[in-house]
Amino acid sequence: MNRSLSLPHAFIERLPLIPERPLARYGITVVLCVVAAWIRWELDAAFPPGYPYLTFFPAVILSSFLFGPRPGIVAALICGLFAWYLFIPPRYGLAFDYRTLVSLGFYAGVVVVDIALVHLMQRANSRLHLAREEVRELAEERGVLAERTQLLFQELQHRVGNNLQMIGAVLSLQMRGLEEPIARRAIANAASRLQVIGRIQRQLYLADGELVPLDRFVHELSGQVMESSGRDGIACLVAVQPGIVLRPDAAVPVALILSEAIANALEHGLATRDSGTIRVEVRREAEGVTLGVEDDGIGLPPDFEPEQAESIGLRISRVLSRQLEADLSLKNLAPDSGSRGAIMTLRLPPNRAIPQE
Repeated sequence: MNRSLSLPHAFIERLPLIPERPLARYGITVVLCVVAAWIRWELDAAFPPGYPYLTFFPAVILSSFLFGPRPGIVAALICGLFAWYLFIPPRYGLAFDYRTLVSLGFYAGVVVVDIALVHLMQRANSRLHLAREEVRELAEERGVLAERTQLLFQELQHRVGNNLQMIGAVLSLQMRGLEEPIARRAIANAASRLQVIGRIQRQLYLADGELVPLDRFVHELSGQVMESSGRDGIACLVAVQPGIVLRPDAAVPVALILSEAIANALEHGLATRDSGTIRVEVRREAEGVTLGVEDDGIGLPPDFEPEQAESIGLRISRVLSRQLEADLSLKNLAPDSGSRGAIMTLRLPPNRAIPQE
C-alpha cells in the first residue's frame, strides 16, 4: 500500500517534466492538441450542438499539468483555434459575431482558471518538495550530530572514570611512603572510594546516553565489590525489581551507599568467617524505592548506635542519604526471622526514581 502511494508522489514531485528540453515539451503539447481535435471530430455526431470545446479542455489541463503554464497557454491557443475553425458555426471559418465572441470568452475564462490552478498546485507542490528535502537533510544532520554527541558523551564518561581511578592509584602509591597506620588507613580508604566512584561513573550510562537500569547496575556493582574483596567463600545474592531507573543526581550516591553497605558486611559482619551470604534487594514501593543489604554474619553489637558510629563508611552513607532526603537504617535482623546478621535499609523518596511509562 505504501509503495503504491509513493509512486504517484514521486511522479508529481518531478513535475513539470523535461524542463531542460523545451522543444520536446512543446512538441508533445501540439500532439495532445491534435489528438483532442481528432477525438472531437470523430465524436462530432454523438455530441449535441453547443459543445465545441469538450475534448480540448483535457488537452489544456494535461499540457499544463505535465509541462507547466507556458505549454498550457500554447495548448489553449491551439485548441481554441481548432474549436473556432472546425466546430463553431459557420464551420471552416473564423466568424466574429456576438455569439462566437461570447463562446470564445467563456472558453478563455475556463482555460485561464484551469492553467492558473494547475500552476498554483505545482508551485505548492514544489515548495512542499523543497521543504521535505530540507527536513530530510536536517534529520540527517541531526542524526550525525546525535551520533557524534553520543560518542563524545561516552568518551567523557570514560575519561572522568579513568581520571578518578588514576587519582585513586596515585593515592595508593602515596600511601606506600607513609608509616603512620592511621594516615595509611585514611588514604587507603580514600583511594578505594575513588576507585569505586570511577567504576560507577563509567557504568552509569548506556551507549546511547540513557541511564543504566538499576537491576543491571546493581548486579555489576555488587559483583565488582565482591571480586575486589577477594572473599571467594562469601556469596552475594542480588534481587532487583526490573524497570527501576534512578535520576542522575541519585544514581551515584545510591551506588556509593550500596558499595559501603556491602563492604561493611564483609569487613564487620563476616570478618571472621570464610563463608557466608550477602543479600541485596531493591524494589519499588508506594513510598518510593527501597534498597536493602542483608548479611548472615555476627550482627551488630547490642549497644550499637548508627548515628554515633565513627566509621567513615557509615558517616559517608549518612551524609549521602540526607542529600537524597532518604531514610537510612542499620539494625540486626529480627530474632523471629530465624536468621542472624544485620541489614542496612535505604528508603528513597519517589522523586528520586524516573516514573515508569
